[in-house]
Amino acid sequence: MATIFIVEDDRSITNAMIKEFNKWHYQAQTVSDWDNVVLEIQHFQPDIVIMDITLPTFDGFYWTNQLRQVSDVPVIFVSAADMDPNAVRAIATGADDYIVKPFSLNVLISKIQAVLRRTKRETIPVETLAYEDCQLNILTNELTHQDSAVKLTPTEATILKILFLNSGKLVTKQQLMQNIWQGGLFIEDGVLNVNISRLREKLAQVGLRDRLVTERGRGYRLVTADEI
Repeated sequence: MATIFIVEDDRSITNAMIKEFNKWHYQAQTVSDWDNVVLEIQHFQPDIVIMDITLPTFDGFYWTNQLRQVSDVPVIFVSAADMDPNAVRAIATGADDYIVKPFSLNVLISKIQAVLRRTKRETIPVETLAYEDCQLNILTNELTHQDSAVKLTPTEATILKILFLNSGKLVTKQQLMQNIWQGGLFIEDGVLNVNISRLREKLAQVGLRDRLVTERGRGYRLVTADEI
């Protein structure tokens, strides 16, 4: 399990990150003492650090400079500031990557995974996503529920992966098509509808028929067993 230390003072952003990291089985820690950020990072020994620029005491550039004196842990800068010249300064300070707010959490996860692979810190790849009592193996496209399992097509698995990562939230048809078919500009709704229909049949085979709910005219949502 990869570990991530978050240096960000916006609680809503921090909470959103932690929730997303938990889905990928990453363990996250946040700052409790803004006067001793580097000491807290050293104590936690993370595999990667997410570093904001504007912080309560010293800025992210200062803390990264201090961190680089004692550690080579990868750092990804996250900031609302413009990409240039802050991105150049961040990399010069010792950052490994840079992402500008507002950003997609999926993009942040992709950057984290890329940095971990590059630095060989992610020794055990994440293979399974979980939603309540359901597990989706993203390498084999196998869905399991209790003692049952079913094999999904790559497209069906991608749809379910997106729904898992947005569990409880509405996912629009446009969002699905953009993620699955590189923007979805030339894909008709009917193609998605066919794949959703086939996915429902697979879900029924493992006792999950009612977990995928259609909100007419809006999109799709995964619901818990208690909501059925």
